Amino acid sequence: MTKVLTHMCMSLDGFVARPDDDPAELFDWYWGGDVVVPSAQEGMSFSVDAASAPMLQELMSGCGALIAGRRLFDQSDGWGDHHPAGAPVVVVTHRPPPEDAAERFPRTTFTGSVEEAVAAAKEIAGDRFVTIASADVIQQALDLGLVDELCISQVPVLFGTGIRYFGELVGDHVLLEDPVVVEGTRALHLRYPVRR
Repeated sequence: MTKVLTHMCMSLDGFVARPDDDPAELFDWYWGGDVVVPSAQEGMSFSVDAASAPMLQELMSGCGALIAGRRLFDQSDGWGDHHPAGAPVVVVTHRPPPEDAAERFPRTTFTGSVEEAVAAAKEIAGDRFVTIASADVIQQALDLGLVDELCISQVPVLFGTGIRYFGELVGDHVLLEDPVVVEGTRALHLRYPVRR
């Protein structure tokens, strides 16, 4: 069965971006070390510390499909239809796809709900995992019981306000198993299986 996980960089006080969507220092650890981790985008690679490298390599190479919300898709211009993880993207949106989506984003699937996105992403991913990379979609997927594991790269910074990783969960609280912890430079990487 295809596993569904999340991954986002988060401030110590729970934010994935400032109110203007700027992640500020949250991504600094991607380029703060000496170990090169190539991305699927030509000319782009990460330089992380030795402890973070295996974790990042696993998250990149194991990802068979990535789910994003429409806001993130628009902000990134759909990653030019080639996300750094190399996986096809499934976008959750209530708006029609861009008019030129078939030409500009042939590897991208547009869906109208989180349930449809997870089903489509699992089919695309095959025996690899699905990663959800948008805070609002993560919140909805957690409420629907569709997430198997939460991955957090916690960065030592306090934002005070902004866009929360988990926001307002609508359902009951979510119990997690004990974390796998990787202590990196400028990021503490935490992986929590969701308790079933």
